[in-house]
Amino acid sequence: MVWKDEIEELQQRLKLAHAMGGEEGIRKQHDNGKLTVRERIKDLSDDGSFREISALSGSGRYVDNDLVSFTPYPRVIGTAKINGMRVVLDGGDFTVRGGAGERGTGSKPNSVKYASQWRLPLVRLLDAVGGSVRTFEQIGKTYIPDGNFGTTDSVDLLNKVPVVSAVLGSVAGLPAIEACMSHFNVMVKNTSQIFAGGPPVVKAALGYDITKEDLGDYRSQVYKAGVVDNLAETEQEAFQIIREFLSFMPPNVWQKPLRVKTTDDPDRRDEDLLSIIPRSPKRRYDPYRVLGAVLDKNSFFEIAPFFGKSRITGLARVDGYPVGVMINNPNFLGGSTDISSGEKTIRLIGLCDTFNLPMVSFVDEPGFMVGKEVQDLGIVRAGARMVIAGCRSQTPWISFYLRQAYGVAGQTQHRATGMYHRYAWPSAKWGSMHIEGGVSAAYRRDIAAAPDPDLKRKEIEAKLNAMASPFRTAEETGGANASFGIDIIDPRDTRPLLCEFIDMAQEMLDSQLGPPPVPYLP
Repeated sequence: MVWKDEIEELQQRLKLAHAMGGEEGIRKQHDNGKLTVRERIKDLSDDGSFREISALSGSGRYVDNDLVSFTPYPRVIGTAKINGMRVVLDGGDFTVRGGAGERGTGSKPNSVKYASQWRLPLVRLLDAVGGSVRTFEQIGKTYIPDGNFGTTDSVDLLNKVPVVSAVLGSVAGLPAIEACMSHFNVMVKNTSQIFAGGPPVVKAALGYDITKEDLGDYRSQVYKAGVVDNLAETEQEAFQIIREFLSFMPPNVWQKPLRVKTTDDPDRRDEDLLSIIPRSPKRRYDPYRVLGAVLDKNSFFEIAPFFGKSRITGLARVDGYPVGVMINNPNFLGGSTDISSGEKTIRLIGLCDTFNLPMVSFVDEPGFMVGKEVQDLGIVRAGARMVIAGCRSQTPWISFYLRQAYGVAGQTQHRATGMYHRYAWPSAKWGSMHIEGGVSAAYRRDIAAAPDPDLKRKEIEAKLNAMASPFRTAEETGGANASFGIDIIDPRDTRPLLCEFIDMAQEMLDSQLGPPPVPYLP
């Protein structure tokens, strides 16, 4: 063999690179309940599909030109297939200097540029701290943060390909921002945290001690802040969640999501739909029953189930086609839209517009949440942002009005332009505001002047409620001045009508391929 020595050196260098941070670093990683980056890539990727890029990147120490030690670069980058879809993988290696890339540790190609140029989804496996002050000592100076780490490219990438981030350890600084500069993210319950600055930074800045768990684990970042969408019990479950999310996505915005074969009859008429909505508006029901009766069976993938719980959002399939889905949840805040549920709705609309997913909206909207607490948090501005997101949306959109649609919040459940249609069940009611609350305001003087104010109020409410039948609205919505009509349907016809609409939407989606007209905002 002519190049025997060089091939042997190549194999030796690859062996050193695959050793990562050495036995001690790997042992600590496992003791903390975490997989190494190479174990993660193996578990997430289709068997044998990973192809590493710049595998020999790192820092070598030489004596008389002989390599005596080698520190790999603390990230592993390459391409792989996930459920047959080729992606770019970028994983932080916490066993090497906590995953922090510093001067003297070599360099790696920019995974964002690879994903952009090759039009491939990017999956980040984050287990790394941010920058370190050690860098200042190594380069002999400080530096001005100026985006040289590719943040501008990362923003642009969001309008081209799906970006997924998994928080798999303690993630701070730029890696924490990368976790949010994505279309979907997930973290592991007991082994991952995310924060702008960790406990030592908090101590220096604010003077108090706090654990990394209390500062940034799932309790605050998934349940309260909504920084992370979904929660996994284990890393393996996180990888399965990523696979499922990507199964609804196209490789890039120039392609449509793939339709899958289904045995679920598009003309299925579920009798359960006739009894899900209770006659009393004060009674609750299970919105997941509606989704199960209309969408392809077992296809619903919920996004952010622990945050903004008054509105359920996610992805699903309709006759095999991927779609975005939202439905009010009357079991939380009566289904009213607060800032949290509005925020995740805006993100879902952006996701659907970016990746050519039709929107399916099931409406039971009592209105925006009211009261001093939400007023202080800015519910009015949040509501305006929802209206703007809906007006800018271009994806095909279909709405089914189940029970109520009141006020401006009801407006966020439909479209005024583009390919749109809406249907209503006989149980639906709507208006600028609820009759019960509106009567007290609009008829205040009439009620106060009556001999029996309470009786007068009830008489007015009864008269107006008699006019609230959806059939009366249906009589008038076909006029020349009406932007869109409303068709009252038998609830059992919901799935057949939905399947027909989604099938018709495919030609419209063909004409909308390419970067979205409104940039995606995570």
